[in-house]
Formats: sequence, structure tokens, C-alpha cells
Amino acid sequence: MFAVAENYPDLKANDNFQQLQSELSDTEDKISYARQFYNDIVLKYNNACQQFPSNIIANIFHFEEEKFFEAPAGEREVPQVKF
Repeated sequence: MFAVAENYPDLKANDNFQQLQSELSDTEDKISYARQFYNDIVLKYNNACQQFPSNIIANIFHFEEEKFFEAPAGEREVPQVKF
């Protein structure tokens, strides 16, 4: 999308387009933060399942370790925005 903006200077100067760019950047940041937050919580949970004395409770109630979030390779690509 940023390459399209450079080809069209009038579009780049448009307030609505600048707002769209800002919103897309904010959304990407929020998604990144949510992934990191989830992975941090999973790490803490997995550590608790392995450390004494909480591992005793985890074994009694059959708590299983969780996997970290990893986006598939195809979903990591930046989506194309067409105007």
C-alpha cells in the first residue's frame, strides 16, 4: 500500500488515506501485541506446569502444556489493499 502512495502523490496527501495508513499500522501493532501477550502467558503457564510445587497440582488434574502461537507461513504475508 505504501508503494501505491508513492506513485500517486495526491493520494499520499489525502487526509483519509493518511488516516487509513495510521489505522492499518495501529491494527498491525495491536495484533503483534496480542500475539506476544498470549505467548508470554503460555510461557508462564508451561513453567508453572514444570516447577515444584505447582507441577504436583498440574499432574493431579492432568494439565497439559500449551503450544505457542505461530501463524502459518501463508498468513504472515501482508494483505494487499486495492483502491
